[in-house]
Amino acid sequence: MPQLIEHIDAIARRKGRAVLYLEFHPYSGWREYRIEDDAVRDGVLAWLDENGVPWLPCGPFSVPGCMGPYLGQVYLDVAYDVDLLDYERLRDYLEFADGSMRHPSVRFFAMPLDYAQENAAHDAPGFWERYWEDF
Repeated sequence: MPQLIEHIDAIARRKGRAVLYLEFHPYSGWREYRIEDDAVRDGVLAWLDENGVPWLPCGPFSVPGCMGPYLGQVYLDVAYDVDLLDYERLRDYLEFADGSMRHPSVRFFAMPLDYAQENAAHDAPGFWERYWEDF
């Protein structure tokens, strides 16, 4: 059975906090991105597993009527708290001290809860079923 992939904003609302996520693809040529061929993504996910960082595939910020390709996004179940050791270790693995990314094809994001709340109506029972019926 296929795994249901939640949008990152839905995850933030469910968690009731800002959430962290990664996206994988080159800065140009995302249309040619193939998750199956992404050795960098494989390496990052292996590091997450080896270091006990829980992660799940996720979708981007939900925009009804707009469907883009899956760009390897993963939700990271680590609180966005710059004083938290788990966050510091993750950030230091992904970024250089100046904040630039160690791997050009990896993007590290935080989804603020207030931004995620803009889509709170999507959580209403039957929202997506009704949306697709009217589409």
